[in-house]
Amino acid sequence: MSTLFLLRHGAIVQQEPRRFIGQTDHPLTEAGRRQAALWREAFSDVPFACAVASDLCRCRETAAIILAGRDLAVRPEPRLREIALGAFEGLTVDEVRDRYPGAYERRGCDIAGFCPEGGESFAEVQDRAVAALNELESVCGNVLVVAHGGVNRTILCHALGIDLRRLFRLGQDYCRLNLLDLGPDCWRVDGVNLAPGAPWRFPGP
Repeated sequence: MSTLFLLRHGAIVQQEPRRFIGQTDHPLTEAGRRQAALWREAFSDVPFACAVASDLCRCRETAAIILAGRDLAVRPEPRLREIALGAFEGLTVDEVRDRYPGAYERRGCDIAGFCPEGGESFAEVQDRAVAALNELESVCGNVLVVAHGGVNRTILCHALGIDLRRLFRLGQDYCRLNLLDLGPDCWRVDGVNLAPGAPWRFPGP
């Protein structure tokens, strides 16, 4: 059985008004790097058998900071990329409403299945992300995975049996931890959206 240490990447620059950010390759901010460094300290006694991250730089850098000083390479995994937002990418909500009348409202009515022009749906994200994690079930030990807010929510919905239409009821703040046990017959969730100082406990070897 694998124990999955699933994190969202550290903070990136957020513009005001807020914009749709999917697969645009934003780097971490200095605050994001400090967030990742807190987990490096928190995980100092946790042995990892392998490490996987979305191939976008904000996830790869988060994982590299956490694993600094260890002889463990991070495997980039494109299937853990954030949702492809297509025509919505980089736009504000008002700009989407102006350019694509009715599209934002259709998205709200079908958050799981809606696909913007040139993008993908959260259902498609869940399919690829779960397929990537299924391949980790055979790893015996702890696995560090760094992905994105949308991706992590779809993974948690799958593990908890939650309708994907409810994915935004799950908090996923920057650089927060989710703990999952991956078994061949069942995925168990032991923690969601945990901060480095939260009273989570690594169970030991």
